[in-house]
Amino acid sequence: MRVAVTTPTGHVGSQVVPMLCQAGVRPRLLVRNPDRVGPELRDSVELAVGDQRDADYVAEATCDVEAVFWVHPDDWASPDPNADAERTGAGLAAAMLQNGIARVVFVSSVGAEMRHGAGFLDGLARVEQRLDAAGHETGTAVLHLRCGYFMTNLLHDLEGLRAGRLTTIRPLEEPMPWVDPRDIATVATLRLLAQDWTGRHVQAVHGPADLTWTEAAEVLSIATGVPIEAQQITEDEERAALRAAGMSEVAVEGIIGMNVGRREGLVPEQPRSVLTTTPAAWPAGRSPTCGRHSRDGPEGERPERSQLQSPTSPRRSTASQTASATGTAVNAPSAAACPTAPPSVASSSGTPKPA
Repeated sequence: MRVAVTTPTGHVGSQVVPMLCQAGVRPRLLVRNPDRVGPELRDSVELAVGDQRDADYVAEATCDVEAVFWVHPDDWASPDPNADAERTGAGLAAAMLQNGIARVVFVSSVGAEMRHGAGFLDGLARVEQRLDAAGHETGTAVLHLRCGYFMTNLLHDLEGLRAGRLTTIRPLEEPMPWVDPRDIATVATLRLLAQDWTGRHVQAVHGPADLTWTEAAEVLSIATGVPIEAQQITEDEERAALRAAGMSEVAVEGIIGMNVGRREGLVPEQPRSVLTTTPAAWPAGRSPTCGRHSRDGPEGERPERSQLQSPTSPRRSTASQTASATGTAVNAPSAAACPTAPPSVASSSGTPKPA
C-alpha cells in the first residue's frame, strides 16, 4: 500500500508518519524542507520534495498512491488565505481526477460546516467542497476530520502561561472540545489504512472532554504547579495584540472571524458521541470537576483553523521555538503540561499549522 502524507513534520502529520511505518507502510512524505525529517525516519519513508501549492508537483507526488493524508499549509501572510486554501485544495482535487486516488483524509475543523462567515474556517470549507466534488466524480472515498481545539495551541503562549494568564476572546464558561493531535493522527491513520469504506464522510474528533477556559486553566495549574487564571479579553484587545505581532489586517480579521462566526449561531454538525470522543488521558492529580462535559455537555468548537491557533494568538511564531527550547521544565508548560500531553509542537505545516 502506498500512502502520501502532507505536512509530515507538523502536530498531526509527524505522528501519522510513524504510525504508518509501524503498520508496515513506507509512506511518501510531501515535504518542502527535507532537512526537517528526522534521521531516524529516513530509511522508512520516501521523500517527495516540493510545494503543496504547486498542483503539478501534487499530481506527480500522488501518481501511484492509494491514500492521501491532506493538511492545508496555512499561510497567514497571504493576501487572501481563504482563496489560497481553495487553490491548494483544487490542486489535490485535480490529482484525484488525474490519478484515481482511492482514499483522502482531510484535517478540517469544527465550524467548517458554516461554509461562510467564520473567518479563516471558510477556507477549510472551500477545500471540503473541492474534494467532495472531485470525489463525486472519481469515486474517491473522502473523509473530513472536523477537529476540536488543539491542546498544543497552548504552547504558542508560554510567556503568558508563565505569567499565570490564559487569555481568549471566547466566553470563559463556554465548554468546548480540546483534542490531542495524537488522537487526530490515530483516527486519520486507521482510515488511511482501511480499504473497506467508500463515499463522503465527516467525522468529528473531540478529544476526551469538553472544558471551559476556566477548567482548562485549572488543569494547567495542577499540571505545571503555576497558578494560571483564565482571562477574557475583548476583540479589540485581540486585534491590537495581533497587529503588534506583525499580522496583516486580513490575517487579524480572519482570526477574529473564526471566533465570532462560531459564537453567532453555530449548531455543530457532529455532537459529541462515542465516535467523536478520543481516549487521551488527563494529567494525574487534576480536579475531578474538570471535564464534566465529556459525554453529553454542550459542544464547543475549535477556535482556530486546522490545525491551529493559540489562545493568545500574538506570539505563535516564536512560541514553538520557546517550547522546544524549554522542554518539560517546571514553569515552562510544554507538551507534557498540556491537558493530554501532546507529543510534538508544530501545526498544519509550520505556522499554527498541523504539518
